[in-house]
Amino acid sequence: MNSQNTPVHIKLWHREFWQLAVANLLLSMSVYMLIPILPIWLGKEENFSLIEIGLSMGVFSLGLFLLGPFVSYLVQHYRRNKVCLWAIALLIGCQGLLWYMDTMKCQFVEFWLILLQRFGLGALFGLAQMVLASTLVIDTCESFQRTEANHSASWFGRFALSLGPLTGLLIHQLCGFRVIIMVSMGLALASFLLIRMVEFPFRAPEDHVHVFSYDRFLLDKGGVLFLNLLLITIALGLCIGQMDTLEEFGMMMTGFLLALLAQRFMFRDAELKSEVVTGLILLLAALLINMTQHTAVAFYISSTFIGMATGIIGTRFLLFFIKLSRHCQRGTSQSTFMLSWETGMALGVGLTYILADLLPQQVHVIALSLTAMALLMYNGLTHNWFLTHKNR
Repeated sequence: MNSQNTPVHIKLWHREFWQLAVANLLLSMSVYMLIPILPIWLGKEENFSLIEIGLSMGVFSLGLFLLGPFVSYLVQHYRRNKVCLWAIALLIGCQGLLWYMDTMKCQFVEFWLILLQRFGLGALFGLAQMVLASTLVIDTCESFQRTEANHSASWFGRFALSLGPLTGLLIHQLCGFRVIIMVSMGLALASFLLIRMVEFPFRAPEDHVHVFSYDRFLLDKGGVLFLNLLLITIALGLCIGQMDTLEEFGMMMTGFLLALLAQRFMFRDAELKSEVVTGLILLLAALLINMTQHTAVAFYISSTFIGMATGIIGTRFLLFFIKLSRHCQRGTSQSTFMLSWETGMALGVGLTYILADLLPQQVHVIALSLTAMALLMYNGLTHNWFLTHKNR
């Protein structure tokens, strides 16, 4: 089948699923709200160079992979919801380290300490997301609802990409950096409590589970999709790294809503290739507008296009990963998608600051080149490769 129309099951939207979906939104917001704010603090308060800021933001992507090989072992030997809760609790502590650093007004923060904090934040966020998206969400629904559950829950995390920075910028204008950290910790705590209130059935652990495993971590044959999505998300990260106003992130949220409407009506029975191609064309258009127009209206239009592209492409690639996996690999496909998505975003945001120092006039050109490469790769390789190798 070359089109995709994800069905809607009203019974999916019960209390437990709502709690986990909102928990995903709040947890993602708690991390994403620092994207536009942390670089400001590092530059103005801690005198970091642009390259140091870029490395600090980008090292988050390396941390995402640290605990992935142990996810299968952890969820088999311990209650899976407990693993997620412990990851979020430690993440709150990791965020609290930033609050402590901000209180040390008598001295500047060491660069290595920020790198360690960002790396640890990435590791804990990655672990929490792998367990939440690949295990807990699908534990609350029937087998025939799982694709819709993954699709819907991922949208809540995607909304956080605009709502998080929007919240951070608003609080920064009103209250300052320290309050942002407290709100970030509060959002993660609210996510913790929502997950804590959900009852999960006990599942007996499997025998002979290896401590180190690719299960629930990386899909063994997902390399082509991973690389194609990585190119796209690095370009998106380069765009988001340059957004620094409430209006831009607000228009990005508008783009998300338009993407939802487009998927429900415009792409309802469209050919499968159309969504990714349309999303990449919208991203190319947004970058060309940013390169040639410098008015407020132009930035609002480009931000809307970026939101639409992010929503359309993210949803389609998530379903690609699910359809590529075998029945027992659904959780692994979720984790692989999340790693490609978050890694590209973090690398893109980090590269924004590094390139601003080394090649200040070329950020949009590089993002445009990556998007064009992603479009050529998808149209020339990835799409046909997926149709050949999909399992569903």
